[in-house]
Amino acid sequence: MPYTRAAPAPPSRTGHASPPVLAPAPASPARAVPASTPTPLPAVDPPAPELLPNGDPMLATRVRPPSPPAAAFLPRDRLLDRLDAAALGPVTLVNGPAGAGKTLLVADWLARGRLPGPAAWLTLEPSDNQPGTFWAYVREALQTGVGGLPAEVGAPARAEHVEPSLLLRLAAWINALPRPPVLVLDECEHLDNLRLAEQLHDLVRHTAGRLRLVLVGRSEPLLPLHRYRAAGELAEIRAGELALDRAETAAVLERHGLRVGPDAVGAVHHALSGWTAGVRLLALAAQQAEDPGAYLGRIDAGPTALSDFLLAEVLRTQPAPTQDLLLRCSILGRVHPDLADALTGRRDGRRILERLHQDNAFTDALPDGWYRLHPMFAGILRLHLRAAAPERVDELRVRAAQWLAGQGQYRPALDHAAEAGDWALAARLLVDEFALGELLAGRDATRLCALFARMPAAEHSPAAELVRAAVHLTRDEAASALTILERVEPLLPAERPALQLAAVLVRTGAARLLGSAPLADRAARRIEELEHRVPADLLERHPELLALMAADLGSTLLWHGRLDEAERALERAARAPLSPATARLRHDALCRLALVDHLRGRPGRAERRVREADEEADRSSLPPDSRTGVRDLVLAATALERDEPAAAESALHRTAGGRAPDHDPVVTLGIGVVRARLHLARGRPDSALRLLDETRRHGLADRTSDWSRERLAVTACAAHLAAGRPEAAVAALDDVPVRAPDSLVVAARARLAAGQDEQDEQDTLAGLSALRDDPAVGSATRTRALLLLARAERDGPGSARLLAEALAAAEPERLCRPFRECAPWVRRRLRGLPHVAAAHGWLPADLRPPAHDPVPQRCADAAPAAGAPVEPLTGREREILLCAARLLSTQEIADELYVSPNTVKTHLKSVNRKLRTASRRDAVRTATRLRLLDAS
Repeated sequence: MPYTRAAPAPPSRTGHASPPVLAPAPASPARAVPASTPTPLPAVDPPAPELLPNGDPMLATRVRPPSPPAAAFLPRDRLLDRLDAAALGPVTLVNGPAGAGKTLLVADWLARGRLPGPAAWLTLEPSDNQPGTFWAYVREALQTGVGGLPAEVGAPARAEHVEPSLLLRLAAWINALPRPPVLVLDECEHLDNLRLAEQLHDLVRHTAGRLRLVLVGRSEPLLPLHRYRAAGELAEIRAGELALDRAETAAVLERHGLRVGPDAVGAVHHALSGWTAGVRLLALAAQQAEDPGAYLGRIDAGPTALSDFLLAEVLRTQPAPTQDLLLRCSILGRVHPDLADALTGRRDGRRILERLHQDNAFTDALPDGWYRLHPMFAGILRLHLRAAAPERVDELRVRAAQWLAGQGQYRPALDHAAEAGDWALAARLLVDEFALGELLAGRDATRLCALFARMPAAEHSPAAELVRAAVHLTRDEAASALTILERVEPLLPAERPALQLAAVLVRTGAARLLGSAPLADRAARRIEELEHRVPADLLERHPELLALMAADLGSTLLWHGRLDEAERALERAARAPLSPATARLRHDALCRLALVDHLRGRPGRAERRVREADEEADRSSLPPDSRTGVRDLVLAATALERDEPAAAESALHRTAGGRAPDHDPVVTLGIGVVRARLHLARGRPDSALRLLDETRRHGLADRTSDWSRERLAVTACAAHLAAGRPEAAVAALDDVPVRAPDSLVVAARARLAAGQDEQDEQDTLAGLSALRDDPAVGSATRTRALLLLARAERDGPGSARLLAEALAAAEPERLCRPFRECAPWVRRRLRGLPHVAAAHGWLPADLRPPAHDPVPQRCADAAPAAGAPVEPLTGREREILLCAARLLSTQEIADELYVSPNTVKTHLKSVNRKLRTASRRDAVRTATRLRLLDAS
């Protein structure tokens, strides 16, 4: 994330920059310094902002308003009345320059409870200027201030993206609250992302006035304020109203113990034009003057020219320990008294910060004992700091990082260490926290990768090397990651499980990219050895660590056809605790489990897995380009089983929107095989063979496994059979292990077509009978086995029974493709079995006798069946059918139910399958006739 530097302060009235308070200190080569040892003052830039709210210990300081000081703060009833009236409308803008008193005004309004409903507060930072980050913080603010936010609303899993459906669910929750909530966004000048502003406007629009949005900032946000004004929906409190009037100026001076005459008050009011911060600063400086009235009477400049002069004057009047603390702490956005002590080497931080807050100078009190230096003051303090001791910047940052890390706040600690150039410390913080998985799969993975990409090649600490290897994995550079791992792994101390587990994480990631079973097996053994040594609280904070390793292991085992082991590993990843860091992993694991189901011949179960994965992605607001291509690969494969080539082609086209398939061997192989099967479905077997050869030679040139060879060979076998070359089909399986049930069926079909002696044929049929009777075999494989057995019976009575059994196995999921593969025989056989054909109107029209189906229809256009649905409709499916019955479009249904259009389409497709219908109109008619919608 970018870091912002404070703008140079304007010159003083004399035209010269204000002098530094402290002289530069001698440089020291020390990097890490004990907190108890005072050191010369370093100069630093503003710190990196804290990361996202997932597990952020400092979150409370941002989602709760600051506390106005009891003594020096001046309540302003005239503005509180304005806020009372403004909150009756949807949008309120409190806009004015730095130091105008905006934040404390709104905080005081909230503290007095003068609100239409519950209130949520969020202090924004520059790092919040990404949609996913911003809405994650808004969600936490609403949960803290309003409460009761359901988990179904979801949370963004990526910093750079939020799905519109998440905002719709959030709006629906707001609309259902008994009283309109107030959401205060402080320092909203940081929001300069146009897309984010459009999303915030959409939330205002969808809540239709129920949400009361209060925007506090120095500049106007990018929201369409002109529309709000024209509609009478905007209330504004601008700089003119925020400015102190003459009586308020006198009251502020009096609260600082300055009872001066009207001439002095008039001079201050005229010079500062009601600038709240300037009056406070001037009052603090005048407290030390021999004649405060005379001191104040000489002020005759405006606030811009006075800002750095006044601050220097105030610093000059402060005790030396206070000056030292303020300058050192100016590197921090928020400071705790104990952190201040760590930076100064003294033990007076709590007393100084509390006194400054009570004096209404420099600091705002935040929840949990933290304080915030006013951004304007902190920026000018940093200028003084740079002038005082620029040579010690790194030491102070490292000291802050060490204290923050000791308090469990590794994210800000990591940023301070990186900015100090202490990469060994930064990498150690990431690894020791067991948070390396966040770099690979977390919400903030993009920022972390960019951060550690700056790490110099000369940094060779063990943790730094492991982080560097992980960065290589994010670039799909598995060989480079393994080279680093082989070099550093022998040096890892056995007593450091964090380092050991980080090495395993790199190994599992490399195994996945390379499709290496030996690497995966070695990693699995190490996980079993190390898992019990990881502190439970760290695993709870970082569930992505084990989930990522399980997902990588599952994918690698899948590549080698070890489906049972792959399924166990993927189930573990799919059931990992839900968090932004595990959302993509859970989605990917569910899709790969769907692929396992497809490979076992269970297309219906595979589709249900895909629907679950889609709901997971919607809930976590995963951007389309971070969703796995396995999803559409499975949908393409199941569409082909139903003889829907157009739907399969569309799904294959969408795979280009996911992760680049050439970096994932499972996806590369799957796309090649399904595309070849699509060519077969369209009667182009030779094109299918060319595509398979291209996949073998180019897509998988350096990554092969027995399973991949089997999948390619069996598909080539099917292509030769479709071309009428049974001998070539049998030859395609030479020297290739054939183990999977669906592969055994294709091999049996090739041997039967090629002709065998009687004993070989009997053995082949016995194998098919075993597959038919195996309860673990899926419906698609069982259907094909039954059809081959039926054909082997010629036209005998057993043939009709087996054909009817095949039709019954295929009917629940409308598996048309197995019958299409042996169309001439099926067509001829059904002519002699009119009662069987009549019972299965879902079959393609060209396979059924014309006498029983005079209107030509394809499988996808089959008429609704008169019986009950294949399986019960879910509650969501009934809701979508009810919307369809009202003639709502797909987008309108999505808007009404707060889901994505793709989710609506997926549910409608499932409804059509269950009701044996071809369109939403037919589905509504059938569901109405069966009284399925009455129960909703």
